[in-house]
Amino acid sequence: MSIAVIYGGNRPNGNVETLTKLATQGLIVEEIYLKDTIIQPIIDMRHAEEGFSEVNDDYNAIIERILPHDILIFATPIYWYSMTGMMKNFIDRWSQTLRDPNYPDFKAMMSSKKSYVIAVGGDQPYMKGLPMIQQFQHIFDFMGITFEGYILGEGNKPGDIVQDSKALSAAECLRRELQ
Repeated sequence: MSIAVIYGGNRPNGNVETLTKLATQGLIVEEIYLKDTIIQPIIDMRHAEEGFSEVNDDYNAIIERILPHDILIFATPIYWYSMTGMMKNFIDRWSQTLRDPNYPDFKAMMSSKKSYVIAVGGDQPYMKGLPMIQQFQHIFDFMGITFEGYILGEGNKPGDIVQDSKALSAAECLRRELQ
């Protein structure tokens, strides 16, 4: 099974990246860093007669990179009790792809995938991160993506995640599961 990791953080070697790399250590993964791309916000044209217009950014290139993979790992810091803006921006654009004639089978292709979420935050993430996990669950349900599980970790300053033994253990369990 092939794996793509979609990183939604903007801190190089941040806590969520550290935890995700532990979970994927020794595995072949395609890493996609949203911070290194330009994804324009969606302009909702779902109900306009002319529909969506092409957008000159990196979004479609990212879609092309994730579609061949069987497993998608969404790795995001918890910002204000949710996923980062760049991660949400990326997912918001799926509304456009669902109506894009260049991707007529987008939803069917996505529904063949399994997904995981790895998230790290600093304010009681084991409790306060759960609404974000539920948000991902609803997104995956809508798309028909199988939600296999999630890891929440606690960390604020760079490197804090290595003190969260529960998250480290969960990352090791996920790594074994993905082998």
